[in-house]
Amino acid sequence: MGQKRLKTEADKAKEDFQLIENESRIRKAFKDRNWNEIKSSDAWVIFKVMSEFVDGFEKLAKIGPCVSVFGSARTKPHGYYYKVAEEIAAKLVRHGYGVITGGGPGIMEAANKGAKSENGKSVGLNIDLPFEQGGNIYIDPDKMISFDYFFVRKVMFVKYSQGFVVMPGGFGTLDELFEAMTLIQTKKTGQFPIILVGKEYWQGLLDWIKETLLEQEHTISPGDLELFHLVETPTEAVNIIDDFYSKYLLTPNF
Repeated sequence: MGQKRLKTEADKAKEDFQLIENESRIRKAFKDRNWNEIKSSDAWVIFKVMSEFVDGFEKLAKIGPCVSVFGSARTKPHGYYYKVAEEIAAKLVRHGYGVITGGGPGIMEAANKGAKSENGKSVGLNIDLPFEQGGNIYIDPDKMISFDYFFVRKVMFVKYSQGFVVMPGGFGTLDELFEAMTLIQTKKTGQFPIILVGKEYWQGLLDWIKETLLEQEHTISPGDLELFHLVETPTEAVNIIDDFYSKYLLTPNF
């Protein structure tokens, strides 16, 4: 009973803080600033963004072929998809790929753990968020990078990944999924394989994409449905990546 009350009080404190912070941001957005304040603030942001890009480029430039694994930070270690992500990452390493994740808990931790178990490259691109845990313990120490800006972090995912495995997740996972699909659809990046794992989880979204976006509203083309693959098992996921690169006579080099 006492533990439950403490948890409730902690949750309330968290909610109060978020309300205060949100109100502060809204008020700040409407606040008039003089030119010197604008220049000073914007210049600092520019240099901070540049430093994050430079740090990412330097640490990842020689990383070798890698696959990004996306998924929920809320998935527990005893969960089914945690085990699936761990197995996929281990198989990817055995097939010659490194693994990149968002560096946090849940699915990200599972993938880094799987990569680590096979002595493969285990990369974590962490994002600094309030009330979130830091990087998980399975990331290689020299391959842990923290970001303040989501857009810089997403550039790193796309620039240094040769494929994307998307496990069940929330808004962040959907953001990463649609970012990758948009860049491929618009020819801003190569058509790397995108693999959705978990038919039961993803089928409703895919039905909506087909029935509403394609057939009803015509906001995408029929070929856009070929930007991704839906699978159920780790073996299927890794085989799609292997088959894709075998067509281009590419073999991972580590």
